[in-house]
Amino acid sequence: MSGRDLIALPKAIAAAFKRQQEACRAMGSPFTALICGAVAEDGLPRGRVYDRISCWPGLANNRGDALPLRLTGALHRLVLDHADPDLASVYPPHRPDRKKLLDAVRAAIIRHAGFIDTYLDQPPQTNEVGRAALLWPALLWLAARHPARFELLELGASAGLNQNLARYHADYGVWQAGDPASPVRIACEWRSSCPPRERDAAFTVTATSGCDIDPVSILTSEDRKRLKSYLWPDQPARLQRLDAALAVAASHPPKVERCGAADWLAARLPGTSASAHRVIFHTVMWQYMPDIEKARAEALIRRHGRSASAGSPLSWLRFEADDAMPGGGIHVTTWSGGADDGISTCLGRGDFHGRWIDWCG
Repeated sequence: MSGRDLIALPKAIAAAFKRQQEACRAMGSPFTALICGAVAEDGLPRGRVYDRISCWPGLANNRGDALPLRLTGALHRLVLDHADPDLASVYPPHRPDRKKLLDAVRAAIIRHAGFIDTYLDQPPQTNEVGRAALLWPALLWLAARHPARFELLELGASAGLNQNLARYHADYGVWQAGDPASPVRIACEWRSSCPPRERDAAFTVTATSGCDIDPVSILTSEDRKRLKSYLWPDQPARLQRLDAALAVAASHPPKVERCGAADWLAARLPGTSASAHRVIFHTVMWQYMPDIEKARAEALIRRHGRSASAGSPLSWLRFEADDAMPGGGIHVTTWSGGADDGISTCLGRGDFHGRWIDWCG
């Protein structure tokens, strides 16, 4: 397909694909970076997909839309469904030249315009299991200071796979955490000078639950392929890790209610808990929430935090994008009957897929 067959995208849309290209390159996916970069620079074939993407509403002000990942997810799903042999022939583990790859991608966009248009309706749901490696040391940090019988409450849980984090194994090189017999193996580079002081602490997860506005069921192969489609196809370790986490979830099903974060907290927090320590947690979801929802959810957390006690604390653990680089920040706020606003601590920074952690807790 020649450049004459492509139409350039509006500047704001092209810029979003350019940003995603840079993010994919930085996070170890040159394959996905190449596709996003080509869309940014050359545009898309004329037709239904171009019409939909070029008129995407509000993109310039909403990084949470993840439009480029919606498109790359749709293309990956075609490969997982064996719906396009020509496209599959240029996807990993194959290594075609740039022209052959992009020609196949653009031809697939034309052939499967209706399917892709529909797939664009769905926000990406990766349920990145690697982020469990960023939560483990934070939970050990809490366990060393407060009651260590945790009830985990997850916001933006997707399929809820990280509710099973106590059943995973994380290898930081200089120390390890979790179940050494687990099929879910997470390799996370520990960038601090020494292991955490709290590595010998222990905690028990007595209950887990979560919410999501569009939870992903994992009961059928179609559901599981949706999750897999948003992983980058040239990162086999992530794909294998997801398969292992799904196998664990088959025996230990996560609990995820279809509900917004604020409404769910309003219903959940007033109830009693059999655990000594409630931990509200979320990973890379806050940016997807409208500002009014964020404000309401935070107000609910803080209001209930003010009624916590030393014997029954409330903690708010989050790993989210912020204004610093690289990666995202790992923050925790705990209410235990002292300061009304809780005690907040930055525990470090981590990679968005859990590849490394820079601990300062």
